[in-house]
Amino acid sequence: MSEIVTDPAETLGANGTAPLSVATPHDEQAFPRYEQTFPTLTDAEIDRMRSFGDARHYKDGERLFETGKTGPGMFVVLSGTVSITQRDGMGHITPVIDQGRGQFLAEVGQLSNRVALVDGTAEGNVEVLLIPSANLRALLVAEADLGERIMRALILRRVNLIQGGVGGPVLIGSPLLGDVVRLQGFLARNGNPYHLLDPATDKDAADLIGRCSTSQSDLPLVVCPDGTVLRNPSESALARAMGMIGSVSCRKMYDVAIVGSGPAGLATAVYAASEGLSVAVLDARYFGGQAGASARIENYLGFPTGISGQALAGRAFTQAQKFGADMMIPVSAISLDCSKPNGAFELTLDCGEKLRSKSVVVASGARYRRPAIENLDKFEGRGVWYWASPIEARLCADQEIVLVGGGNSAGQAAVFLSGHAKKVRVMIRGDGLAASMSRYLIDRIDATPNIEVMTRTEIVALEGAPDEGGLARVRWRHRDSGNEIAADIRNVFLFVGADPTTAWLSGCGVTLDRAGFVVTGAQSEQNLGRLVAPLETSVPGVFAVGDVRSGSVKRVGGAIGEGAQVVAALHGFLSDTARPGL
Repeated sequence: MSEIVTDPAETLGANGTAPLSVATPHDEQAFPRYEQTFPTLTDAEIDRMRSFGDARHYKDGERLFETGKTGPGMFVVLSGTVSITQRDGMGHITPVIDQGRGQFLAEVGQLSNRVALVDGTAEGNVEVLLIPSANLRALLVAEADLGERIMRALILRRVNLIQGGVGGPVLIGSPLLGDVVRLQGFLARNGNPYHLLDPATDKDAADLIGRCSTSQSDLPLVVCPDGTVLRNPSESALARAMGMIGSVSCRKMYDVAIVGSGPAGLATAVYAASEGLSVAVLDARYFGGQAGASARIENYLGFPTGISGQALAGRAFTQAQKFGADMMIPVSAISLDCSKPNGAFELTLDCGEKLRSKSVVVASGARYRRPAIENLDKFEGRGVWYWASPIEARLCADQEIVLVGGGNSAGQAAVFLSGHAKKVRVMIRGDGLAASMSRYLIDRIDATPNIEVMTRTEIVALEGAPDEGGLARVRWRHRDSGNEIAADIRNVFLFVGADPTTAWLSGCGVTLDRAGFVVTGAQSEQNLGRLVAPLETSVPGVFAVGDVRSGSVKRVGGAIGEGAQVVAALHGFLSDTARPGL
């Protein structure tokens, strides 16, 4: 990845076209659930909030907060008016809304000191009550009714930003380009707004490519709000440029470090943080894990109409921040030192820093297995996908596609994709779906006319040009007859098996089973003769939950249950273990 810093006006000229038209000030029609998104507080409610913040004054034209810079917290307007505007890094400033007396300025990013996604500018003299992020979290807990209204507004505002593409980077490239899809998925799964411009239809985007790109490998270009232009960046490079990753403090000692932010890791974070433990959560890519990519989960308790994996994970992600958990995404754990040289576990991170913690919860989950198909890696992100979000679904419009897998995730994806694709071929190596898929999904698939289940069938070849048009043709074989058939297929979805994400545990003493999953409780030979918690590994103080754990139930509900269960064991370990020098 390479990057250049350009002047936005010079890049696009004075007549650049705004990438998106958002709400004009006071346009209540533009915001669904306007009253909940932008509530007006009463004087009595503001009085209850005063002990959590300090009064500040701003002159006409002064910025309260600025796109791309860390926001100081939540502002409650006591007098005057604040103009909220979008600045996209390409020289465009677009009005979003004005906020006046009794209204507050913040969105979910201010729960954890994230960068602002919009600008807030004083119109005339303005007096505000500034509530820092830590005090905002305390307010949400202490004032339950008021906190509920504020939290709902913060969430709805982020939703509006995402739906409007306001406040995030501008991606420039063809929507069919694999790396465009990769970055779209990364931003969407992390709940960050973005806007996509196709140079085939947008002259300004084409001009920018002409100025800043020297080869096809540079695409997509990413224009950050501060005007920085990135050339086909990695997820971590984009995250750093956007201020998505909070700083890692080498001096801070956490009560628990959670590696992985799937359902198990998020549940652990919510329950541990809500009970007063200091919590750090790491994940290499995005919150939600495999479950976060599920189009609709219909058998999770309490959601009779179903809920998408992204929505479920997003709520838990926000909830964990509400209770003060430090979310570090995308940050990878490279290794774990269990020798406790400084009286604590040490996690070495991909950024080179070390994170110290009194205990560790392994919730790093599992990845879908890569079948032994020649050239598979060359087509990943270019027609071969391991998840099915609306981004990938749009690529399948009116096409025939192949989906490999017989579990619940495969079934949910097949049903979802059937609403976009002309035909979905579900291929499984076994005799049927009953042994691995919930009955309601099997019935749904049977009732969907454009889904065909092909038993005893496997893919044997992928054909196409990975560096040009991507996947073009797929050949499969019936395992009994040996007959092979080829068809023009541009998209293949793989939901096959699971390989545990445990390489980072190598050499730390944590016992793994033959398949690489973490052994816990009495299953571990090292635990024979000592009383251990069912979720504790062979190393005291290191626990494992969710799909990464040997013998776990590979279901969202099971993972969340283990995340809640492990917190009691954490309390027991932390209270029983004295660590000198801490």
